Amino acid sequence: MNAPLSLIVAPAGAGKTVLLSQWAHSRPDVAVAWFDITAADNAPAGFARRLIAGVTAVVPRLTVPAAPVEASEDRLGEAFLEDFTGSLAEAGDIVLVFDDLDRLSGTAVLADLWRMVDLLPPNAHAVFASRVDLQLGWSRHRLEHGLVEIRQRQLAFDDATTARVLSRIAGKPVSDEAVAAVTARTEGWAVGVQMTALSLRFSDDPDRVVDALADTDRLVVDYLSEEVLDAIEPARRDALMRIAVVDEVSAGLAQALAEVDGARFLADLERDSMFIVPVAGRAGWYRFHRLFRDLLLYRLRAQDGSAEAGLQEAAADWYLGEGGNEVAIEYLLRARRWDRVLDRVLATGRDVFEDVRTATVSSWLRRVPADVRADHIDAELLFAISEGMSGRGLVAVDAMRSLLATEDLTTGQRQVALAYLAAGVQFHPHAELFVDAAREALALLDGDPEAPLPDLLGLTTRPLLRFIAQASLGRAHLFLGELGPARRTLEDAVDTVGYAYAPYRVHLLGTLALVNAVEGNLVLAAEQSDEALATAREFGLLAHPAPADAYIARAIIAIQRGEPDVGALALAEGGIRAAANQRTQLMWVAHVVSMLIDPSSEQLAGTEPPGPPSSLVRQVLIGVAMRRARMQGVATAPPSPVPAWSAVAFEEIAGLLAEGQSGAAHGRLAQLRFEPDARAPLSAVEFELLQAWTRALEGRRPQARERLSAAIAVAEREWLVDPFIRVGPPVAELLEELFPAKTDFLRTVIARARTMSGGGRRALADDLTPRELELLAFLPSRLTIADIAARCFVSTNTIKTHLGHIYRKLGVSGRDAAIERAVDLGLIDAREIARVG
Repeated sequence: MNAPLSLIVAPAGAGKTVLLSQWAHSRPDVAVAWFDITAADNAPAGFARRLIAGVTAVVPRLTVPAAPVEASEDRLGEAFLEDFTGSLAEAGDIVLVFDDLDRLSGTAVLADLWRMVDLLPPNAHAVFASRVDLQLGWSRHRLEHGLVEIRQRQLAFDDATTARVLSRIAGKPVSDEAVAAVTARTEGWAVGVQMTALSLRFSDDPDRVVDALADTDRLVVDYLSEEVLDAIEPARRDALMRIAVVDEVSAGLAQALAEVDGARFLADLERDSMFIVPVAGRAGWYRFHRLFRDLLLYRLRAQDGSAEAGLQEAAADWYLGEGGNEVAIEYLLRARRWDRVLDRVLATGRDVFEDVRTATVSSWLRRVPADVRADHIDAELLFAISEGMSGRGLVAVDAMRSLLATEDLTTGQRQVALAYLAAGVQFHPHAELFVDAAREALALLDGDPEAPLPDLLGLTTRPLLRFIAQASLGRAHLFLGELGPARRTLEDAVDTVGYAYAPYRVHLLGTLALVNAVEGNLVLAAEQSDEALATAREFGLLAHPAPADAYIARAIIAIQRGEPDVGALALAEGGIRAAANQRTQLMWVAHVVSMLIDPSSEQLAGTEPPGPPSSLVRQVLIGVAMRRARMQGVATAPPSPVPAWSAVAFEEIAGLLAEGQSGAAHGRLAQLRFEPDARAPLSAVEFELLQAWTRALEGRRPQARERLSAAIAVAEREWLVDPFIRVGPPVAELLEELFPAKTDFLRTVIARARTMSGGGRRALADDLTPRELELLAFLPSRLTIADIAARCFVSTNTIKTHLGHIYRKLGVSGRDAAIERAVDLGLIDAREIARVG
């Protein structure tokens, strides 16, 4: 397994699966996780669960990946792939077999699997088996890794192999001439030889079978298929056709569909080589060879066009009796039993939301004809809710608005629609549109508290609807840049009954932390974000989208405290979770925060999220652009007049002062509407710093010191360093001059302000990402990988992956060498204990 990938490409029936099965049985020293690919695997969230379940079935000790998938983009995503492949490093020798991979041809999931191969650790190997060449660009793997390739010509039977197969299956001797004729006519095609052997078994005249095969002008598969099926005893053939309607079959399911002794029937099929194979990892379950199943279904449909749907419904009933609700819904969909589908889907509970499976619900409802859904308002409501939770927020908003425009909704249904419409603020750039929806929802809930409510995913109780509306109103204020109203509204939501529901509590605490971090309430913000993430860990929600706000809040806290690199890992985790369900407005917040890690660089922020940003983000983006210009010695005016205090106002006045225009700065400070708020320390510190700078330029040193003292008194309580950094060297010089006795806080402020947001980074530090610089600082602490992961609220796999990148970039092989190299390069102060955020 020196190469990361083996490729098997051959037509149906060439023996790909048999070859791989025999190889797996011959290597008990290797863990083999087998995945029979189906069309359903195109859904990334479900496929990710299959991957994890398949690997943990053969390696129970495996650390389960915690990163979410990018289901809204129909991708597994880089974060999940890194976490998943990182976990494989502790699995020992392991092979991942992906059989029938052609069923994912052209999908994003297939592209992700191709990316996964590049990330596999040395102990892991992937096997791609497909009917067709997947056009994934094998040349690089041929050159770099010596790609192992097996194609049709290597799988074709020679005469000796054909003779053994014919003899074993037919149970009678076959002449050399007959063997040669079969090999020639089938071109060594495995399933053709197998079908010929079955025909020989069922025939009283073997020579006639071989002669007929050699003489026919029909395709081998067509001819032999009919020969085999026609030779099977009618009752057995009928049972085979009935069982073929399901993807996989067990003894109980076979009995329910075909009224046979299921266990004996399946055992006889396996004994007789009737194209049935065990399902990997599921004892007692089997599936037909695709070619043979297609033939059986063709016969069934030709014989009775209505039988298939009835059998699929019978399969659904069997699964319902066994507790297999999701599989049952799939067969009801295939049977087009729409009313039963809607009944089962509407009965799903909160676990679908908590396990991030709302995309599955959405896909079920999308397959129900729109006119059928339209007759079931609860189904339309659930469709809109699940679309929003699955990352298609704009679709959800439009669906809710369409429903609210009708007169068909009951009061309870209207309450649900308004509350979840308000939740659409996370996806839409115009937050003001959702303020009214939230307020209307709250008013309607108060006005008719007894209105019957539909039960959708267990998330439409009155307390939860009130909570959703209240929290959405708070988020609308946040995205509008109205931080005070946002904080007060969100704090009111804490006092509602809905706050007790863990996913909502995690989300709300994270949003509150976000607001407080932006306002400079860093102590409180840190407590709230830590509580949110600890709650998420307690309830198994760290991979859920809900903690995204809390992670991003931790990044903002680190930036505000003058240690932007310390928040880089949290920012990445928050961005991944925001993108998991395409909360575009939170993605924009993460994007602009990444710009604040180093405002002098235009490389760190990456690709902009889709759609326009909110008012809050637009203001910060303008401020960052003005700051960059000021750092380059070119002060710029804002694009439009700024009436009240904001990041843009700060930069406008800082630009004037940088050019020595103290009079103009003094005038603008007097004009601006500034309302001191004890709950908003950041703006107070900013205002006082600019007042101090203005007084200093005017030669009024005592007044400058007074203003600086006021700023320090507020900032030191929160360890609020960033406003001083944004002023830069001028404030550092004033502090040096006016405060001869310096506290730890002042020493930190002076050191950081002199660097003007880290513009003096060393060359190698530019090669290390902010996330890697954050982890590098942990190394001297001697915390274990598990300790670091716990402190950062990420998986150990994530830490291991980034440490591997650090070691490679530093050119070292382990932790001690990395510390020594980092000290030599000045990336770690030899006297400094690691910063742990």
